[in-house]
Amino acid sequence: MRIKVNRSKCTGCRLCLQICAIENFGEINPKKAALRIEAKFPDPGQYRPFVCTQCGKCAEACPEGAISRNDIGAYIVDKALCTNCGACVPVCPVGVVFQHPELDQVIICAFCMKCTELCNTGAIVKWDKAPAAAEAEAGAEAEA
Repeated sequence: MRIKVNRSKCTGCRLCLQICAIENFGEINPKKAALRIEAKFPDPGQYRPFVCTQCGKCAEACPEGAISRNDIGAYIVDKALCTNCGACVPVCPVGVVFQHPELDQVIICAFCMKCTELCNTGAIVKWDKAPAAAEAEAGAEAEA
């Protein structure tokens, strides 16, 4: 199971950012979300959501070995091992690994799928496609 982004359907409502922060931190704070939405101006109404493609570059860059796959295959951060050094942040090809000043660890998507459940436009949906095909298509969309 993966997350697929249909950028042409995004209205920029940012509901996905809110539910992500609520699910993972118990608060409405979009700056703690593990995805991002880029507004494309001057084109009104042009928004580009970006979600984790599960490429694993963050895990490869982590000097502490704090990022590993869980039982569903999603990369997760071991809070006990993470030193919040930020080595994983710049290597993310879609820019969805974050640091937040209130946290002692980096923020990455845990694939809870809440964003797919609440997106009412179909911009972010669950996707049953092989991981290699999903990553290839997500990379092609990221360049679009």
